[in-house]
Amino acid sequence: MEIQRAEAFAHYFDGIRGRTLRVAACVPRDRLEWAPRAGGFSFGDLLRHLGAIERFMFAENARGLPSRYPGHGRELADGYDEVLAFLARMHAEAMAIFRALTPADLERRCETPAGVAMTTWKWLRAMVEHEVHHRGQIYLMLGLLGVATPPLYGLTSEEVRARSLPWRSRSRLAAARARRSRPPGPLVPERRRHSPPPGLR
Repeated sequence: MEIQRAEAFAHYFDGIRGRTLRVAACVPRDRLEWAPRAGGFSFGDLLRHLGAIERFMFAENARGLPSRYPGHGRELADGYDEVLAFLARMHAEAMAIFRALTPADLERRCETPAGVAMTTWKWLRAMVEHEVHHRGQIYLMLGLLGVATPPLYGLTSEEVRARSLPWRSRSRLAAARARRSRPPGPLVPERRRHSPPPGLR
């Protein structure tokens, strides 16, 4: 995916964030700071991280400035409503920066915190991968708690299968296609019957 217009990317990323928010809404209020292991990210850490890194790393780098990422600690936002408000505010500020980028800005190289020079639109594409990675963590953690989560695109795996054509193995499918595409064989002329010579009748 090549990003050529900032507004088109902003619209796309709004959809990505919307799907993250749908699963974030499933986090039980009393489990916001639960983590699957000691020292691991909690739900609150993940949501604060997504907000802070979008605004203070990706957006700052995109406009040619160094990262100001402050971490994901509870000092940024503490409490269920506060964390979601922080995430919304960081997203709004970052999107204003992204929408202001010109086509020339998107083609310009920016420097990542690792000191790597990268085309700005490619760095924004990496932000999408980063979001999806952490959204997957939220899904997994909710699963560990036994919390039901919404399907990503409206249908479960079982519902997609029920609406799909019957499955055929690749080898059977390839054989069926080969039979359909095989040209007809040459016509074999019918053999003539030769009458035996008169002396052999």
